[in-house]
Amino acid sequence: MYCQTMSRTRRLFQLMQALRRLSPPATAQLLAQETGVSERTLYRDIETLRGLGAVIDGAAGFGYTLIEDASLPPMTFEDDELEALVLGLREVIEVGDPGLARAAETALGKLRARLPDRQAHRLQHAVLSAHRVRPPPRPTIDPNDLRQAVWQERIVRFTYSDAQGAQTLRSVKPLTITYFETSHCVMSWCLLRKDFRAFRLDRMQHLEVTQDSFRPQRIPLLRTYMKMLRQSAKDCPPTA
Repeated sequence: MYCQTMSRTRRLFQLMQALRRLSPPATAQLLAQETGVSERTLYRDIETLRGLGAVIDGAAGFGYTLIEDASLPPMTFEDDELEALVLGLREVIEVGDPGLARAAETALGKLRARLPDRQAHRLQHAVLSAHRVRPPPRPTIDPNDLRQAVWQERIVRFTYSDAQGAQTLRSVKPLTITYFETSHCVMSWCLLRKDFRAFRLDRMQHLEVTQDSFRPQRIPLLRTYMKMLRQSAKDCPPTA
């Protein structure tokens, strides 16, 4: 019974996420696909969410729109703040790795579901946007694993190809991930070169997150690296 309850709770959470993220009105068929249930079960889940306080407009055959999300606190933004949020999230959708791009789309859906009507309309039709004719190349490792390694301050190993195609095995202390104009890089202390280096995520392969911790060195190392970059006054950091 406990496992069944947890499974249903997780499904309802996924349904709320889908309602926030998908363009309204979202059809029952699409919502059922998102949550992995039949349309009959989807209709029951919609009624359950309504009973929990979510205001969901629509009906079978017409699609559903999340009008008010009881699980989110009220949000108030100045119009310029809202434009800045929309621009920032759309930039992440354009240049972020697939996981971050999906998260940005979900965040936009949450904003739209909770804002007053006037500001929801402003979000939907914001005058600021972000577009990259040439988006950065896709990472060849899982960026989420790398992000976790940065947060946990764990040394990572990977195979790296330089601009000429020569490969080396690197062990580094990852400090932060930076999104440059032409590529995504992890700013690191390289144990092989005994120096700071930036490694492009699209040239990395076979990422391994070790159990070797370098805590609490990350912030002091990152401050030193950033100070060096500012002093060098170069547009891009030295790459490996």
